[in-house]
Order: sequence, then C-alpha cells, then structure tokens
Amino acid sequence: MRKNGSRCLKRSKKRCASKRKPVFSICDTAAVVWPVPDKEEKSDMPLKLHIVLFEPEIPQNTGNIARTCACIGATLHLVEPLGFRPSERNLKRAGLDYWDDVKIVHHASTKAFLDEHSADNLYFFTGQAERSYAEVDYAGEVFLVFGRESRGIDPGILERFAVRCVRIPMKESLRSLNLSNAAAIGAYEALRQNGFSGLV
Repeated sequence: MRKNGSRCLKRSKKRCASKRKPVFSICDTAAVVWPVPDKEEKSDMPLKLHIVLFEPEIPQNTGNIARTCACIGATLHLVEPLGFRPSERNLKRAGLDYWDDVKIVHHASTKAFLDEHSADNLYFFTGQAERSYAEVDYAGEVFLVFGRESRGIDPGILERFAVRCVRIPMKESLRSLNLSNAAAIGAYEALRQNGFSGLV
C-alpha cells in the first residue's frame, strides 16, 4: 500500500531466513518533496510526538526507544540503513512485549525522510548545537530526530537545518549520552510542556 512517502512496518507472523521471527516487516511507499522551513511555527494543536532514528546501529537502543514510544504514544521512525536485522534477538528482547503497542514507520534513507518531512516541525538533537532542547516550545506535530550512535547526524543535514538543531546539556569533556536516554529526555520534555496529556 503506497502512502505519504514512507514505508510502514507491521509485525510479521512469517519466519525470516535466519529462522527467527522478525519484530516487523517492511512494505514500500513513495516519497513527496517538501520545502525547507526558514523559521519555527507554533501550533495550537495537541502534541503529536514522533521519534526519528537516522541509521541506528545498536539493536538494544532501538528496542528501548520502541518501548518508550509505546509507553508515551509516540510514533517511531526508522531510517535506513539499519545496523541490524528486524529479526535481531537483542532488538526484540529490549522492546519486550511492547512491539504490538508502538507504531513504526520505515524510511529507505535520510533523503527519503527529509523529502517527506522537511517542512514539518523537526528538531535535530546534536552536540554541535548551541540552543538547549528545553528552550523549544513543543506543540502540534513534532519530530525529534537523532543520529547514529557512532557519528550522530551528518554535518550537511545539521547545516541545512541549523535553526532546528538543539542539544542536551552535559559535561564539556564527554562526547554524548546513550541514544535511548537522549530520546527519552527529549520526549519527556515535550510531554512535560504539554501537561503529559493522555498519560496517567
């Protein structure tokens, strides 16, 4: 089924070639090109949260983030290439039995994702930014974007979306937080600003 330039991920009951059941299966869709916004726009709409992982490498991190998404009602976007197979045992173990409760959208590449979503409210988490993630007003449909564990987000993308880059404060001498921790920090700040709407 083709829709909105992404590839949706659904749980599969078929066994993969490795004899393990994949956490999700992939179906293709086409991409739509959008302009790059030059400023942030506030929204009066309720928060609709998305967590985006550019080329994640460690299955345990992705599984932990999927569990977080399930618990807070966020949509998880996985952008290829992935550093693991959907059938990876550690991926499934980290997400436990929460996989049925998380909506996952798959994108063939960072370009495919940006072609579809560059005009949306994207916030790129990077140590290269000067603005704190807590200085952003998260409202309406919001996408929190995180890069690879080893290298982060490509410099060209950070330059293109410089006005949308934010950082999580930490000691200057250290490189980065764990990816799943960073995603949870960003997500819960957006939820806090919106009164944890829909959560108990």
